[in-house]
Amino acid sequence: MSNVLALSAVTQLLKSLLHDALIEADASQVLGGDFAVTALPPDRILTDDAEAQGNRLNLYLHRITPNAALSVDDLPTRDAQGRLTRRPRLALDLHYLLTAISGEQLNAETLLGFAMQTFHETAIVPREAIRNALAAGIAGDVSPTQGWLDQAVRLADQVERIRITPRALSLDDMSRIWTAMQTSYRTTVAYDVALVLIEREIATRPSLPVLSRGGLRDAESGRDPGVALRPDLLSGVPTLMGIEPLDGQPVMRLGRRIALSGSALDRGTATVRFTRPDTGQVLELSPPGPSAPIRIVVDLPAGPPRPPGDPLEGSGADPGAWRIGPYAVALHLLGDDGRDAATNALAIALAPAITASATATAGGVTVTVTCSPPIRPGQSVAILVGQQMALVETPPAPTTTVAAEFAGLPPGAALPVRLRVDGIDSPVIDRLAEPPALETVTIP
Repeated sequence: MSNVLALSAVTQLLKSLLHDALIEADASQVLGGDFAVTALPPDRILTDDAEAQGNRLNLYLHRITPNAALSVDDLPTRDAQGRLTRRPRLALDLHYLLTAISGEQLNAETLLGFAMQTFHETAIVPREAIRNALAAGIAGDVSPTQGWLDQAVRLADQVERIRITPRALSLDDMSRIWTAMQTSYRTTVAYDVALVLIEREIATRPSLPVLSRGGLRDAESGRDPGVALRPDLLSGVPTLMGIEPLDGQPVMRLGRRIALSGSALDRGTATVRFTRPDTGQVLELSPPGPSAPIRIVVDLPAGPPRPPGDPLEGSGADPGAWRIGPYAVALHLLGDDGRDAATNALAIALAPAITASATATAGGVTVTVTCSPPIRPGQSVAILVGQQMALVETPPAPTTTVAAEFAGLPPGAALPVRLRVDGIDSPVIDRLAEPPALETVTIP
């Protein structure tokens, strides 16, 4: 892994690549004079004296940005006690300006041609090329020192390769950059160099090697039983694909049955878990029969709420523990070997199961609805008869009976009746009847 010298090592690498390419191409003969490759701010190398300018390629690291892909790849680096578990690794992209400068006509363009061809041919720098480039300094270059070179060569050992990519800068961007440097513009090409990884050699808290996983033990060996394989075409992971009330309704109701369909549902003792998204309350039910590979049927509880002190009070078998609203349904399987598996969760709403009656009153007709599970304080309640709706005040305590008065209902008519709680309507169509029929109340 490269160290804190990586930034300067990349600059030295690029300088060395350019210098070697110019030497091999005998650029001095083409240019008609000597040349230099530097890494200085442009305002320090530009001069108004053309004769003293010379032929020069200059690299300037004008910007450094975190690498978008790996900037947070090493998080977290510490455990709950704040101890360092892995070395923090800094991932950076480097942005360079390559400028050609010469006091002679066409020499600047010639230098750029050599440089751009070099970077194009070495877009991905081989590790051996990095070691060779950083093994010794450039002739006539007073820096860096040999000690620096010995440390900087670790750039070749980092996991990611060094990539050189040209970047097109708009005229506006280029104008801003050169204005900020407060010097005259020269022909410039921009390059991005990625990826530089900086890691410091510091002690961490190493993890012990894993001999076997805990919790599960094979009856014979006493060790981890390993991965369980099953020779069939079904998914090896218990998965729910559908949930269907068996009364044909799109919602479930207490006292009815629902079927869960999927794959690998018989991998152990099944428990169906109903979770309320708003509070996280979990209610559990056990299927009445053995599990099948692709289908499990479960009965929702029926009847009045369990009395106080009942052992099942507040459990999934207590109708009073349920609340009208949405639920997330998942299946948990406990295998004979102690493996505990959980399926994905599917959403379904619990609607009120109702019975309704109507009585004549002085102001019209009062419709009384008895429902299960109880309506809770804070829930919005409405009774719908035919095309009329009457709002009911939210009860101060859980209740299974609400009533509302209607005017103008036609006497003797059988009108559809629904109870709406928190926007969820009780089913109004009996889909088990042949043919399906409406759930109605007769108006006296």
